[in-house]
Amino acid sequence: MIPKSFIHDLLNRLDIVDVIERYVPLKKAGANYTACCPFHNEKSPSFTVSQSKQFYHCFGCGAHGTAIGFVMEHGGLGFVDAVEELARSAGVTVPREAPMPEQAQHKVTPDLYEVMQSATRYYRDQLKQSTHAIDYLKRRGLSGEIALRFGIGYAPEAWQNLGNVFANYQDSSLLETGLVIENEDGKRYDRFRDRIMFPIVNARGQVIGFGGRVLDSGDPKYLNSPETMLFEKGRELYGLFQALKAIRTKRQILVVEGYMDVVALAQHGIEYAVATLGTATTPYHVQKMLRLTDKVMFCFDGDAAGQRAAWRAMENALPQLVDGKHIGFLFLPSRHDPDSFVREHGAAAFEQLLQEALPLSSYLLRELSAQVDLHTQEGRTALLQRAKPLLTVISAPATALLLRKEVAALVGITQAELEALYAIKPIGALPSRVLQKAARPVVSNLRVLLRCLLFQPDLARELSENWIPVGAEAAAITALIEWSRMQEGAISSSAMIQNFQGTTHESLLAAELAEIMQWGETFNVVAEFQDVLTRLRNEQRKQQLQALHVKMHDTGMKGLNEQERSLYLQLLQRSELK
Repeated sequence: MIPKSFIHDLLNRLDIVDVIERYVPLKKAGANYTACCPFHNEKSPSFTVSQSKQFYHCFGCGAHGTAIGFVMEHGGLGFVDAVEELARSAGVTVPREAPMPEQAQHKVTPDLYEVMQSATRYYRDQLKQSTHAIDYLKRRGLSGEIALRFGIGYAPEAWQNLGNVFANYQDSSLLETGLVIENEDGKRYDRFRDRIMFPIVNARGQVIGFGGRVLDSGDPKYLNSPETMLFEKGRELYGLFQALKAIRTKRQILVVEGYMDVVALAQHGIEYAVATLGTATTPYHVQKMLRLTDKVMFCFDGDAAGQRAAWRAMENALPQLVDGKHIGFLFLPSRHDPDSFVREHGAAAFEQLLQEALPLSSYLLRELSAQVDLHTQEGRTALLQRAKPLLTVISAPATALLLRKEVAALVGITQAELEALYAIKPIGALPSRVLQKAARPVVSNLRVLLRCLLFQPDLARELSENWIPVGAEAAAITALIEWSRMQEGAISSSAMIQNFQGTTHESLLAAELAEIMQWGETFNVVAEFQDVLTRLRNEQRKQQLQALHVKMHDTGMKGLNEQERSLYLQLLQRSELK
């Protein structure tokens, strides 16, 4: 584990403006910096970075966070990888807390990455020496440059080739990385033999696994590394590391089924393709891709297997849908995969097909309708039954609303009847956006207090959580107070926000931070803090007086105990009601 104290120190050491400017050009705008958001398409800049608060917020799509959060979102990295990347840029080493015993068993050591890198170099060297493998790649239309870019290599036919690379062929790391297999007799042999080797790399460019393809006939056609401490196939996408730049330029991701498809498309200039790794598209895959871009296109062969894979991808995509983001499905002509199609017809023809791809909603409705006879009551009933598990998992409100309407229309019922049948809560009519600027809502005293604490976190140390009332704002304020007492030294806004990432308070704190980005650096936050405390304490006294008055309604002062009478007299002396 990375100590929280190091996270706070790292955020204090970094300047979020410098971090973000490595990826996005920023323009000074008053106290803040702005740019067109890297996380969604827009023409006018709504992405705002506060240098004083070390926080970013997009007023268009709601993306927000600290320097760590930005590197995670922009690079598709996990938390630990993002921290390590930022630490390297700051010239510091990430310390580690001693893991629990059960965690120590699963710790990934740098040695495992080095083992994979050594194997990669060996396979690449072997490719240079194998005319058989080189001829195969040439027949597939691949150049030496593209092979180098993807680190493609070749595993020779012999059973223990890696014994030439690693002095100790019995080393446990060879088993842990899946490079060798050990049979029941304890004899070891290489997992990959006589195969074109495709290194699988993580978001940091480190090799974590391999895919091996036979050169001629043989089964299995593709052989992947097993799941290891480095490699989890349901979370990785082949080619993503190489495709990131093109994905940001084209603002879309193309998902195909095989390594060779990715490489062949890149050879023809379509560089934004990735592939799943011997598994169906998972919810995590979809979530990961939608964080990187607004448009995800799935490309499948037109055969029955391709149709089944597309349906599974759609099922896993539905719970991850985000309004305003697009998911589409392309089915290639029969007897073609992306590799064969682009070699035969070229990149322009392939991208033209992409333009004609079916949006997810159209694909869903088409497939539901094709499975039944809508002219019969039984067919319409069957469609409703098949649609229910699909429609009820969609959390994107606008998408869910429109799909419910379309499914209801298909079977000749109303949306309300469909929602009643499915026992799901109706989605209310979405308010139309007015052109006039809406009047600013009255901000509660608790929200003002919360904003003061976010603007100057050290103020939280001056508060006691005992008098804070109930509610979401109150719970967040209480959490900030408790957290501030455990910190040493000055507290930064970015450290505070980073600590509450992933908690129930995150969205509220992010929304309020977005508001205080409008406050100038000359804003007298201490005076505002004292004023709002006075207002809150007056509110509390008024509520206490009202409660005591209710208790005194019938019996007067006799209805109060000694402590309550003392409190009542104190409140009267200090209240405007006296």
